[in-house]
Amino acid sequence: MFNNIYRGKKVWLSGHTGFKGAWLAEWLISLGAEVRGYALAPDNTQLLFGELQLDKRTDSQFLDINSAEDVKKSILEFNPDFVFHLAAQPLVRLSYEIPRQTIATNVLGTVHVLDALRFLKKNCVTVIVTSDKCYENLETGHPHEEGDRMGGSDPYSASKGMAELVVTTYRRSFFGEKSLIKIASGRAGNVIGGGDMAADRIVPDIIRSYYAQQSVGVRNPSSTRPWQHVLEPLSGYLWLGATMAHPELVAQPLSFATDFNFGPNPEAVRTVDDLVSQFKLVWPDLKVIKGPAGPHEAAKLSLSIEKAIKVLKWSPVWNFEKTIKKTAGWYSSRAQNHEVGQLCKNDIQEYFSDAQQMGCLWTR
Repeated sequence: MFNNIYRGKKVWLSGHTGFKGAWLAEWLISLGAEVRGYALAPDNTQLLFGELQLDKRTDSQFLDINSAEDVKKSILEFNPDFVFHLAAQPLVRLSYEIPRQTIATNVLGTVHVLDALRFLKKNCVTVIVTSDKCYENLETGHPHEEGDRMGGSDPYSASKGMAELVVTTYRRSFFGEKSLIKIASGRAGNVIGGGDMAADRIVPDIIRSYYAQQSVGVRNPSSTRPWQHVLEPLSGYLWLGATMAHPELVAQPLSFATDFNFGPNPEAVRTVDDLVSQFKLVWPDLKVIKGPAGPHEAAKLSLSIEKAIKVLKWSPVWNFEKTIKKTAGWYSSRAQNHEVGQLCKNDIQEYFSDAQQMGCLWTR
């Protein structure tokens, strides 16, 4: 289904040097899209961009999302059919160290993309990617729904809540039902998978420790998160874009230019300790110790995906156990010098095949 939607289309993708952005760039290229990537130059934790050779396979611009002029020039010059905005400062703990930069990047960066689109004179579908942490989390265990209050106790979470308010403001002020520009937002759960080497994330910490034959420090073992493989929300973003471009794909008289959660099934809302234990089933010699305490992070977080299931007919494909198995397997294969591009292609093909077997609408 995606082949018919994205083949030959121009896709402007911000954040294509990052973990999720590189996977999305790879998937879009495989669908036949022409991708312009916009991001800061990759750092030494962003291995996917280099190993997928995305600098050669996309029209890459190493520019700052905080430059309104550069963003506007890039978008208007490229004249895209689709926009996926993923560029962000994505780390909760780092946001305590650089709160001003986090808020500027995550909020004003979103403003710069949306403001540039006001001057685009063609049909363009836009998906703004934020986070499940955009919600005011009272830690009751209540699965957050799209209508819940925006908020955040840390700079990162607050910035994502503010970004969502910005999206709503621009949609209501400039991009109504008759606009050529359709704007939606996607809010994902805790995303894991091959190629993530960011600091202060539990899975990259596990990978680094395991291959260095060191103990991994686990900070908050009882904290719960909606764990999902990176391909899950990406399939949601792509399908959301497709349905905005072609509402007839989902036979309901509804506007898809709105906000959607993309998370796992409830069975995958597990503790950090569950995650580590599942990795130990794959790697029995993984060593675990108690990590040092850090700044406040929510202890309970879960996400309702009922709206995506009902409206978009989207659903997650891989369960918790397979998500861990595929993630660990990717890193094991890379450690054995398997070619990263082929590893990613294999995962995308297997994910698509499993989704077909489930009867997912987006695969038809």
